[in-house]
Amino acid sequence: QVQLVESGGGLVQPGGSLRLSCLASGSISSRYVMGWYRQAPGKQRELVASVDFADRTNYVDSVKGRFTISRDNAKNTVYLQMNSLKPEDTSVYYCNLKPYSAGNYWGKGTLVTVSS
Repeated sequence: QVQLVESGGGLVQPGGSLRLSCLASGSISSRYVMGWYRQAPGKQRELVASVDFADRTNYVDSVKGRFTISRDNAKNTVYLQMNSLKPEDTSVYYCNLKPYSAGNYWGKGTLVTVSS
């Protein structure tokens, strides 16, 4: 089993920044994709950004140029640096880990609120 614990959410003003962290523990295979998803009230969960074992990244168009995903394999941690935050970025952000072999793991989520 794999456990994911997110941290770093909170309240920030429009234009501000936050950095989310996700620590993975447990039986983690050598190759996996880690990502951040978000889900706003009444909306479907969407992929925000992902990074694979070769550090190839993928972003949803709405965050390109503002968010940066990175991973520290030695620490089994993935980060999401969020800059120039907008009210529409307000969501619960979920960490996800998908091993190349099998499985799909989720954290419990951390709330990000962008408001003045």
